[in-house]
Amino acid sequence: MEHSPSLTPKPPTVVMIPSPGMGHLIPMIEFAKRLVVHGLAVAFVIPLDGPPSKPQKTVFRGLPSSITHTFLPPVSLPDLPDGTKIETIISLVVVRSLPSLRDAFRSLSAAHRLTAATVDLFGTDAFEVAREFGVSPFLFFPSTTMALSLFLHLPKLDEAVQCEYRELDEPVRIPGCIPVHGRDLLDPVQDRKNDAYKWLLHHSKRYHLAEGIIENSFTELEPGAIKTLQKNEPGSHRPPLYPIGPLVNMGNAQSQIEGCDCLKWLDEQPHGSVLFVSFGSGGTLSTAQINELALGLEMSEQRFLWVVRSPNDATTNANFFNAESQTDPCGFLPKGFVGRTKGRGFVVPSWAPQAQVLGHGSTGGFLTHCGWNSILESVVNGVPLVAWPLYAEQRMNAVMVTQDVKVALRPKASESGLVERHEIARVVKDLMEGEEGKKLRYRMKDLKEAADKTLSGNGSSTRYIAELATMWKNK
Repeated sequence: MEHSPSLTPKPPTVVMIPSPGMGHLIPMIEFAKRLVVHGLAVAFVIPLDGPPSKPQKTVFRGLPSSITHTFLPPVSLPDLPDGTKIETIISLVVVRSLPSLRDAFRSLSAAHRLTAATVDLFGTDAFEVAREFGVSPFLFFPSTTMALSLFLHLPKLDEAVQCEYRELDEPVRIPGCIPVHGRDLLDPVQDRKNDAYKWLLHHSKRYHLAEGIIENSFTELEPGAIKTLQKNEPGSHRPPLYPIGPLVNMGNAQSQIEGCDCLKWLDEQPHGSVLFVSFGSGGTLSTAQINELALGLEMSEQRFLWVVRSPNDATTNANFFNAESQTDPCGFLPKGFVGRTKGRGFVVPSWAPQAQVLGHGSTGGFLTHCGWNSILESVVNGVPLVAWPLYAEQRMNAVMVTQDVKVALRPKASESGLVERHEIARVVKDLMEGEEGKKLRYRMKDLKEAADKTLSGNGSSTRYIAELATMWKNK
């Protein structure tokens, strides 16, 4: 006797709702890959403010068939003034996508048994849609536990402090973390009158509505913050914390990298001798700063592999939604630079396979904008850092890796705000061949071993993911 389709059990499915931009999508996809091993299906539903970008479409290729994706119809934002901050844009894209998100839930629930919905840090307005369909809402926090601790503490801080946080004489005390000067807190809290701050406060006040917080970090990397947030103190109303990191793309998308010239060049360099220089998919420098960086790398006399992007003299996160440079960036380098550094340096326009570069034996250091995905990739590969934060929570991350975890050096900017060539050369040389660099390398090696252990079969990351999978399958 044939079974009618209505009697076929529907696979338990987790809905994942990332906010626009690549930085939050990548760790969520890594989380999804680990969940489907436990017999769950994952349906990505992605809000947009324009057509999906090429990187957004590419990242879904080659995934297991149990991971599906739907791009929601783009919302329109014509009423937003020029200069609207990225946090406001992301939050409004999610809010204005709620009607189409509801439609997506309706069609998904007709075909699947929806058990949980994970939204990222700026998507808490989607919690209500999940609850309407009887689906448990969870928060996916793709950044540091330090930033999460600040978010959870922000409503109290907002009440206690009257001035701008950067005007405080004393550093801000974040529960479980190293104190941070107000000027180094994440961008959207730097101007409390701006809508971006109001949105941040709005989301942070809603975090307790989640049934759990999934955090992309691990105890050995952030022991103070994780232990503090896992304590169930009376009256804290904090959801349980699941530190499932480090979730990184180990970059086995072979089709993207076959024939990649920079990897062939790395093959020919001595072990641990190359500094990888990249500011992530969203970071851009000014023309003057690109010039100083080039001359600093040249003066350092160290080998380097540099992903160069076109400069942007207006903002440091001009490419947040679009990871491709608009013009040939190599035209902005100092005259004769490529020729003078030939053999010792290798310049790549716009993009390089970062996971493979950091995993390559010739890579001995990483000059980074301190995006959390990049820091975690460095940790997993044991590569020490030069910290050069640009935007978002990157200054907080830089404080953490230089002063707390102590796996990075940080060049100082001059009074003009530029990091000058002599300072760049000094720090690069120190990292690659100085005593200080040696100490950082040992510390990073210990963290790499801890990361390997936490990701192993019996490691804490693996156990937390299994716990979530079991809970969601049984809902």
